[in-house]
Amino acid sequence: MPVEIEMRARFSKDAHDQLIDRLKRDGEDLGSDDKRIYFYVLSDQLLKVTDNTAQGTAKITLKGSKIGQGAAFAETEFAIAPADVTAAVTLFNALGFEDVMHEAFNFRHNFRFDGVEIAVKWSEAWGYHAEFEVLLDDAASEAAHTEATAKITDVATKLGITLMTEQELAEFTAAFEAAEKERKEREQQAPPIR
Repeated sequence: MPVEIEMRARFSKDAHDQLIDRLKRDGEDLGSDDKRIYFYVLSDQLLKVTDNTAQGTAKITLKGSKIGQGAAFAETEFAIAPADVTAAVTLFNALGFEDVMHEAFNFRHNFRFDGVEIAVKWSEAWGYHAEFEVLLDDAASEAAHTEATAKITDVATKLGITLMTEQELAEFTAAFEAAEKERKEREQQAPPIR
């Protein structure tokens, strides 16, 4: 099972536009990668059903930890047919995960810069943001993990981007999850429209 070393940053629209310009000029443009994601925030894992609308593909992914619990994510994923996305979401909801399911659309453009893959995104929950990622094989040493983290940090610095700390990520995701829980409770308590 591959391991992603993944770090994130949030920024303004101006910083987003500057980053896109810089990556188009100096990086490798990997193209548009817009996605509708159904994600299930479990106690110590993240389960996702991804409908990659830009590529016409879909997949199910299980990440071995949650955002804010370290930069290394063991990841298991497999492709499904785009027509099966609804069935996958229905299945996971029927298994009891509906209360922890969130749905998001990500406008996303992928680049590679100095050996780091960078997904520059916008979503309602995160606003303008980016993921910086290096993929390692599951047998990679701790030194390789440290080296990948340093590489991501160096690339972000070269690009003028401040990465979020694990504490900032944990606080952001906890606030998002609390707001979503409150929103769902309000929806359940709302009187029916007649």
